[in-house]
Amino acid sequence: MHIRRTQRHHVWDNAIAPVATLAPGEEATVETADAGGGQFSPASTSADVPALDFTRINPVTGPFLVEGAEPGDALVVDLLDVAVGDWGWTACIPGFGLLADDFPDPRLRISKIASTADLLGLAVPVVPMVGTIGVAPPEPGEHSVVPPRRWGGNLDVRHIGPGARLVLPVGVPGALLSLGDAHAAMGDGEVCGTGVETEAAVRLRVDVRKGAAPRTPVIETDPRAQRTGAALATTGIGPDLHRAARDATRYLVDEISARTGLDPVDAYLLASVAADLKVSQVVDVPNWTVTAHLELSLIS
Repeated sequence: MHIRRTQRHHVWDNAIAPVATLAPGEEATVETADAGGGQFSPASTSADVPALDFTRINPVTGPFLVEGAEPGDALVVDLLDVAVGDWGWTACIPGFGLLADDFPDPRLRISKIASTADLLGLAVPVVPMVGTIGVAPPEPGEHSVVPPRRWGGNLDVRHIGPGARLVLPVGVPGALLSLGDAHAAMGDGEVCGTGVETEAAVRLRVDVRKGAAPRTPVIETDPRAQRTGAALATTGIGPDLHRAARDATRYLVDEISARTGLDPVDAYLLASVAADLKVSQVVDVPNWTVTAHLELSLIS
């Protein structure tokens, strides 16, 4: 089965009719649109960012009815392959991102995608992933696709890529699975709010585990997708986790800019695409530690 990216929607709503039916064990290839819903092109510039229509962002392809899936079951989604497009975009969107108050002006960078993503003249490793994937919530009506929830959605976990398995709780009969928002690269934290946003063709397989719904989505990662190597890590330490995350990111932006000469906003974009924001510890009361990691090979 092959589903085109034109079969998409912009809200979670269990009243949306399914575009296709999948049987347990069946494979499908699902085309997804980029997170901007086609509002940017390779010729777009920073001047186009303020016109971004947020009602069209994060479109998801689907929904798919999965035979036999009932509330209380677990929907198992094996991601067999994620083939990303040949170009993508990364943006600093005013009012959006962890350091929105530090970087109030729009910025857009277009990347060519091959074996690496060419961002700011740097070869960022391509690590394909699906940013938004979930099932319909049982609550009636329309629900925004932007925040994640128990039923999945805009999880933005970079490990949800080829070779990974995602287990979702089923909230309505048939599950009504949808997905979109693929990235060619994204760092843990996605600190500026965007990765290398691109369209994709996702090959997946579904299954159902009766009565085994997890409390929240569970991910089994493919170890081959892990980024390794020497990294620069900055820290944010304090009793407020959000403040610690902002501090770690701000200090990483400062280090990148100081070491490379990049404009701070471009360092911010690079951090969103290639850095990993990690909660390193939340047990040493009263202060938590958040670290922001970037492969040294990118800036040395």
